[in-house]
Amino acid sequence: MKVDAIVVGGGMAGLTSAAYLARAGRSVILFEKEAKTGGLVNSFEKNGYVFDGGIRAIENSGIILPMLRQLGIDVDLIESNVSVGMEKEVITLRDKGSLREYEDFLKRHFRENQKDITDIIREIRKIMGYMDVLYGIDNPAFLDLKHDPGYVMKTLLPWLVKYLFTVGKIMRLDMPVETYIKKFTCDRKLIDIIAQHFFQKTPAFFALSYFSLYLDYRYPRGGTGKLSESLEAYCRSRGVNIMTGTRITALDPEGRSVTDHRGNAYTYGDLVWAANLKDLYDNIPEERIGKKKIRNAVRGKRREIRGLRGGDSVFTLYLCVNRDKKYFSDICSGHFFYTPHKDGLSTVDVSDVGKYLNDPGSFEEPRARQMIRAYLDEYFRLNTFEISFPVLRDDSLAPEGKTGIIVSTLFDHRLTERIAEAGWYQAFKAHAEDAIISVLENSIFPGLSADIEDRFSSTPLSIEARTANMHGAITGWAFTNPRIPVTHKLTRMFSSTETPLPHIHQAGQWSYSPAGLPISVLTGKLAADKILK
Repeated sequence: MKVDAIVVGGGMAGLTSAAYLARAGRSVILFEKEAKTGGLVNSFEKNGYVFDGGIRAIENSGIILPMLRQLGIDVDLIESNVSVGMEKEVITLRDKGSLREYEDFLKRHFRENQKDITDIIREIRKIMGYMDVLYGIDNPAFLDLKHDPGYVMKTLLPWLVKYLFTVGKIMRLDMPVETYIKKFTCDRKLIDIIAQHFFQKTPAFFALSYFSLYLDYRYPRGGTGKLSESLEAYCRSRGVNIMTGTRITALDPEGRSVTDHRGNAYTYGDLVWAANLKDLYDNIPEERIGKKKIRNAVRGKRREIRGLRGGDSVFTLYLCVNRDKKYFSDICSGHFFYTPHKDGLSTVDVSDVGKYLNDPGSFEEPRARQMIRAYLDEYFRLNTFEISFPVLRDDSLAPEGKTGIIVSTLFDHRLTERIAEAGWYQAFKAHAEDAIISVLENSIFPGLSADIEDRFSSTPLSIEARTANMHGAITGWAFTNPRIPVTHKLTRMFSSTETPLPHIHQAGQWSYSPAGLPISVLTGKLAADKILK
């Protein structure tokens, strides 16, 4: 079978590329290894409760809404306020004025750090100003500028001047957020409370701008999966052949063909690789490449990627609770970042865990289990949770008088993998579930356990199996890597989809860093644009 374009990967990047290619009249096949598209933008139903299996809300960032408008896709997006809580206190962020509430909130909990907090909030406010410029207009990639010269002169060019003036300031903040905050305080606990719910070594400009993104959150009526479902429906309406349950196992860049796991071959004019980037180069049989330039390019990329890790992953607990949503809405909003204790994760002793990861044979199994359980209890007690209540955004997402809760926290893939290899993966999951419920019950949601009808969880290994993302990563490459093998400068965003292979483009969270939903959609569009031009 021969088509104009093949897209590998049915997450938001792949769906976006397929949509724009089909919109331009190109014949497209999209391959997705799972039974459904969407990747980490998905929702599922269990016992009458609707849960989100990946992201908990959608940030526009000047990208998502313009994309939907340009394609004529109607998704009902509900405003989704974010709450922030510590110990017994919770505040809800509603507008930029809430930053003052957040400042007072921190000062009440860290009375000895008043000046430090003032200085940190001043920096956050400054960085929010930078982000207001960055996202101040709809992304030009989703605008038909040829037919609107007035917009170019009145809006785009003035914005471009501000952008060029601001982008340098943003890039000077390209250092780990923990390092940056240390300029303003030496209180490790305060640094933890501000930074510990971000990925390890998240760039300061990305982390400290998140207050702006919290104000930009929206929630699709019906669950976050409605976004990917609507984009898939658009693709099908335009003739895209979406082949789910189909894994690409071989790629011939010279013959412009791919082979699936059943042995079927497909020939393309152009290809968009919107999946794990490591798999792109691993799927090319190097010995069959005739051209030295292409062979060297494949070897070079394999060397560049070898040994690098995917970004942080998460442990997620799903709860079906026989308690009315009003009980929870009186405490927080439908999207809640909660820290049970202000001591912070830096106080957790990780020395034995590090030894166990590096040399598991140095621990007898009973001692290893005991040590890991003790570590988990402290880790969950002092961590920050992202807690989502779908029914607080959409009344239809839980049975009458009941509430579904999604509780997530960053979690190490290597530790999960080591536990699974030792043969006590299910016991670990049960202990982690118990520990999280105990922490929430003894802090912000008293009596929670008595009303739990059902519970289940996912781990970094679940995400790795579900998405094929290396190490269960949820946002591409780890910031802890010695190098990032893709573009990570704002000024080179429009070249992020280029590869050294002819007629092959990359898109998605593995193609640019830092990544997320908006980057996946943007790179998907940019890859399609490269092909169409």
